[in-house]
Amino acid sequence: MKRLLLIAALTTFTFAASFAQTVDLRRKIEVSGVAEQEVTPDIIYVSISLKEYIDGKNKTTIDALERQLQKAVTNAGVPKEDFTINNLSSYNYTVQKKKNPDFLASKQYRIKFHDLNAFNQIMASVDAKGVQSTNIDSYDYSKIESLKKDLKIKALLAAKEKATYLLTALGDHLGSALDVQEVSNDVYPQPVYRANVMMMKSASADAAPPADDIDVKKIKLSSQMNVTFEIVK
Repeated sequence: MKRLLLIAALTTFTFAASFAQTVDLRRKIEVSGVAEQEVTPDIIYVSISLKEYIDGKNKTTIDALERQLQKAVTNAGVPKEDFTINNLSSYNYTVQKKKNPDFLASKQYRIKFHDLNAFNQIMASVDAKGVQSTNIDSYDYSKIESLKKDLKIKALLAAKEKATYLLTALGDHLGSALDVQEVSNDVYPQPVYRANVMMMKSASADAAPPADDIDVKKIKLSSQMNVTFEIVK
């Protein structure tokens, strides 16, 4: 019995000693550093929808409209790989036409732009009556990964600066960083564009598209770093 009690006592002592060794008694300060920057998107994806229309007895086909768009895209200097078909409602056109003689085919295209002036140039070269709608699908910034790294470094330096002046006010000094945690802030704002980008077939479609169809909002990137520093005398 005495032997069992001795073993239990030794086990308790060993556990307590081990626990005491793992307790970090260093004085610490935890701060957050934030860095932000706004950039103008230099990659913009725009969808354009074309649709056949009838003007009196004359019908403008989807093939004719597509040829106009393809030529306009080429003249604007947009690479072929940046011009794709998004959707095709004219699929099985013959069957649809038999079911409904008034059926009008349509196609949706997606164009990758690096300059919105090219968009304005393209829209000015396409029959406005055949343009059912235009819309921004998404946008991006070509140097976004490099910018993210830069912001993380700036956020770390901001955290260090904050900890330094706080400890200076207390008469203490900043030691080494003990822990660094990144807070994810990858939130992209939605693109902003004017409501009248939609250009439906109407009497107003006879006019040329306005020069500024799309207003793009800047991308605001933010990085936050939580850092724990040791406090030294």
